[in-house]
Amino acid sequence: MSASPKWTLQRLGRVARTIGGSGFPPEFQGAPVGDLPFAKVSDIRFPGNESGITTAANYVSHSQARMLRARLIPAGSVVFPKVGAALLGNARSLTRRDCLIDNNMMAVVPHNGDPRFWLYLLSVVDLGELSPGGPLPYVSEAQVRDLRVSLPSNDEQRRVADFLQAETSKLDELTHRMDRLRELLIHRRQVAIHNYVSGLCQGVEVAQSDLCWAPRIPLHWQAVRLSHLAVMGSGHTPSRSHPEWWENCTIPWITTGEVSQVRDDRREVITETREKISAIGLANSAAELHRAGTVVLCRTASAGYSAVMGVDMATSQDFATWTCGPKLDPYYLLWCLRAMRPDLLGRLAMGSTHKTIYVPDLQMLKVPLPSLREQQQIVQRIRENNALVDAAIDAIDRQLALLAERRHALVAEAVAGQIDVAPTLGLSP
Repeated sequence: MSASPKWTLQRLGRVARTIGGSGFPPEFQGAPVGDLPFAKVSDIRFPGNESGITTAANYVSHSQARMLRARLIPAGSVVFPKVGAALLGNARSLTRRDCLIDNNMMAVVPHNGDPRFWLYLLSVVDLGELSPGGPLPYVSEAQVRDLRVSLPSNDEQRRVADFLQAETSKLDELTHRMDRLRELLIHRRQVAIHNYVSGLCQGVEVAQSDLCWAPRIPLHWQAVRLSHLAVMGSGHTPSRSHPEWWENCTIPWITTGEVSQVRDDRREVITETREKISAIGLANSAAELHRAGTVVLCRTASAGYSAVMGVDMATSQDFATWTCGPKLDPYYLLWCLRAMRPDLLGRLAMGSTHKTIYVPDLQMLKVPLPSLREQQQIVQRIRENNALVDAAIDAIDRQLALLAERRHALVAEAVAGQIDVAPTLGLSP
């Protein structure tokens, strides 16, 4: 988009300076040792009406800042990630007070003008296009200084910033409301699943149970040890020190990489895997070939996520499996496991960084047990309810995408001088 002919096209390095961040010693992590904010990428906020870095998760003293040779970022600077996936997300924020930033970030400090205008200007610059590619995208200070920016007078910058602050605040408020509605729908979906598998939607008399996650179930149901209803199994990784065990791999092998397929609980069945193992690798390891219909639960890094095998498959040691007997429908078990996920993670999962659910705890699991016919009816009702909720969530996602597109286009047009903001602000042209 071409800039207004009244504006001046200049190299960014002539009208602003860049400041790179500094390394943050691990020993300072989380320790309030000073009053100077040391901002990280996680402290960056989306550029909205109330955005800006005023506080940070970490603080240092001025003497420590000098020891680290960290350069002070003055208030009114635009900061953004300069490396990694965060660079591609176009996250930008203003510094509302003097601060320091870590070495994954960069600051642009305008020589003059309205900082809000600069925030909007840089929010529509795709810094990812400057990255040379590769597994770790990055942008250098020299590349940022070489950007060509079109600038109006300081008074015009203020008028454009006032206009965008007023208009984007409306879009941001609508986006916030729709995000909140989306969260409520997801919560409603989870509550409905819990109520279905625990029988609270049956409209029948209920009684106390010994299930931590379902303290009441229908009087005619039972709480039964899962090991009495299904054969529990696990998996393994064939030794990588035997390359011949990793040739002619044809057996689908579920690893934690497959959790992404079922993280939103929409998909019930896994049929494709990133990796496969060979028959000889299977024979020379503790891995087992489980038949289609087996239920799997991740119990380590992405603990709590579950699915049903769509074909005969093996798993890594990160998973527990259950092959259901004649009294238990595998899809009913799947939705029970999904309903009890908060309990599994909150009560049974161990570890601060990577949660792990240990096999002895899984062997003690109980599930509410209606008749097989009731189980199948419950699964069908869950699917029908999920379809309605998911359709509403999809509609919200489409609207959120349109709002984001509209916001980006509005900002891009305004900072390029393509919108006459005077009538909107009640000013004479």
